[in-house]
Amino acid sequence: MVEEELIPKVLIVEDDERLATLTQDYLRKNGLDVAIETDGNRAIRRIISEQPDIVVLDVMLPGSDGLTVCREVRSQYHNPILMLTARTDDMDQVLGLEMGADDYVAKPVQPRVLLARLRALLRRSDVAPTDDVEQRLEFGDLVIDNGGRSVTLNDELVDFTSAEYDLLWLLASNAGRILSREDIFERLRGIEYDGQDRSIDVRISRIRPKIGDDPENPKRIKTVRSKGYLFVKEN
Repeated sequence: MVEEELIPKVLIVEDDERLATLTQDYLRKNGLDVAIETDGNRAIRRIISEQPDIVVLDVMLPGSDGLTVCREVRSQYHNPILMLTARTDDMDQVLGLEMGADDYVAKPVQPRVLLARLRALLRRSDVAPTDDVEQRLEFGDLVIDNGGRSVTLNDELVDFTSAEYDLLWLLASNAGRILSREDIFERLRGIEYDGQDRSIDVRISRIRPKIGDDPENPKRIKTVRSKGYLFVKEN
């Protein structure tokens, strides 16, 4: 018996109904199950109750704006969120990442570019651990379990977004080795680093306090000037 392939469920949260419908049609033609929500307050309830595989979230919305939606759902929704931001508004991009977005695309966005980003995020969240790679890393009171994609600190579970976890696992599984932003970008997103994207730096700043690292004087994840980031092995 052939196992039926599950179609990823996408929720587009966008108040421009014409744009949302055009995007929905394009994504459906490319094998995705797509629903639309135009109001931020309703989006919060739907994301939590429906648990779509991925959310495309515009910043400017009636009701709650996209940043508020992202912040409100993050404790109960752990699948990827792709934020749509104004092309010239770097602050929206940074704030979106700080609120827990996994990636962002500047508007207006070409449908094929959006589809590529969605597929990349879905692939990341669907990757199953392989048996020949160590799946549990321990650094003193910090334990990272890639089998369950969980992180515990002092035996307490710590909440991570999908993108934050992927970055932490990449750094921790390469403990003792400096990873450049270029390396991190290509391995996590599958595209070249453009020299301006701040998503890696923002996520590092969110990860550090979650793993007991002092942001002012980090001991676990160190910034190596002009080179990248280093996850320090415990002695």
